[in-house]
Amino acid sequence: MSKFMLMLVGGLLISLGAMAAELKVAAVFADHMVLQRDKAVPVWGWADPGASVTVEFAGQKKTATADASGKWFVKLDPLDACADPREMKIGTIVIHDVLVGEVWLGSGQSNMAMTVNRAKDSEQEKAAAALPLVRMFKEESSAAATAQADSRGKWAVCTPESVGGFSATLFFFGRELQRELKIPVGLINSSVGGTPIESWIAPEAQAQSPELKDFFATQTKAAASVDEAALKATYEKQLARWKTLAAKAKQEGKAAPRKPKDPVDTRKRKGNVGGLFNGKIAPLIPYGLRGAIWYQGEANSHPGKGPFYQYQLPLLVSDWRARWGEEFPFAWVQLPNFARGSGGGWPLVREAMLKTLRLPKTGMAITIDIGEENNIHPVNKQEVGRRLSLWALGTVYGQKVPAISGPLPAGHDIRGNEVTVTFKQTAGGLVAKDGALKGFAVAGADKQWKPAQVKIAGDKVIVSCAEVAKPVAVRYAWAANPVCNLFNGAGLPASPFRTDDWPVNDAEKK
Repeated sequence: MSKFMLMLVGGLLISLGAMAAELKVAAVFADHMVLQRDKAVPVWGWADPGASVTVEFAGQKKTATADASGKWFVKLDPLDACADPREMKIGTIVIHDVLVGEVWLGSGQSNMAMTVNRAKDSEQEKAAAALPLVRMFKEESSAAATAQADSRGKWAVCTPESVGGFSATLFFFGRELQRELKIPVGLINSSVGGTPIESWIAPEAQAQSPELKDFFATQTKAAASVDEAALKATYEKQLARWKTLAAKAKQEGKAAPRKPKDPVDTRKRKGNVGGLFNGKIAPLIPYGLRGAIWYQGEANSHPGKGPFYQYQLPLLVSDWRARWGEEFPFAWVQLPNFARGSGGGWPLVREAMLKTLRLPKTGMAITIDIGEENNIHPVNKQEVGRRLSLWALGTVYGQKVPAISGPLPAGHDIRGNEVTVTFKQTAGGLVAKDGALKGFAVAGADKQWKPAQVKIAGDKVIVSCAEVAKPVAVRYAWAANPVCNLFNGAGLPASPFRTDDWPVNDAEKK
């Protein structure tokens, strides 16, 4: 072959290699992934503008042309569930070990991020975790100032070696689904500890919300006014002092003091307003999902924040659904009992979660009985996952379950000195667990709360108090760490609630 021809062929190969290098798929499309069954499956990525990209899977072949920005997008026709590993071919890219089943997104703060390693009976759980039909994708991207096109992360097959790093709540939920449905289950974990809900909602959605407009403006202004250089300088001084104290403690055989946290890194991790949506949710849209579960609220119980959660949670649900283009099922975990809850804000966040059940296709796992008095990260995530799964199995999948929820207030009636509260989701009738019914208080027009006497009558409770001749309002379990024991026939606890709408000082201790 002539030198010219060698140069020509070499140049052609280099050009072809460069073209091939331009083809890319979104990070969530990777080995071991699970695709959502029974609905069209979006697949997307990037290539040279105008390039033709073909996606092949399960006998289907779909072709798209990259737009001017290089984005290409196809939709596979709905797929049946399949536990047999298959390959997806996208141009020259081959994705291995692909299953089809049910896919759920889990998001929130530390109680969603909390891993199986830290959950109750973790060693036994890991030993029993050879579950190849359960997979989890951990979204590892950081917060961002603008909506990101792609993310970072990988799918992991559930094994005794891998499950320790899985989100415990999400895993125990998914495990229950897989046991009952007998098909693959894919779980996407996008969560960050210590983060407020406003980090997880698109900033433009918050700015357009009439109820949140002032809150959004205040939070945005506060974020913009932070002097990061000053924070860093203070942190460096604290760190230097800590190093000295830690060295001294080591010499004396004592425990070292707690290391200070870098406030700038912490702010970036928490994402400010909308930052985590931009970095960790936007890149996942519109991956095919059955639904989403949410475990967050602790960071919004702080003084001044609690009253806004009643607007924030429904906005998050509605905005995510709108961006995915479907009203997918959505459930959350109501805040558990916790002695150091931030005053009245803890019950207010619980109440906001209860109110948000007005949205269609929503559910809530009530956990007022399985928290821990002095641990904001209760370890019984197995029961949290099970309660979420009861809702999903009973409503989303139409299976017969003992109950989809604990008792929920459904109305009240005042007659004389008695208030009768009616409940739904009673599963055969209300019961007082472990003794006399506790947790109810009643008040008259003077707004002075008194412990109530309570009688159960089927799906109703009758509340009265000798000190309140004309009651106007009832509260149940209205405290961060209440003493309460109203359950339904399926053994699930009733949600805390109140019948009044009186202002609550969310800084006070209850």
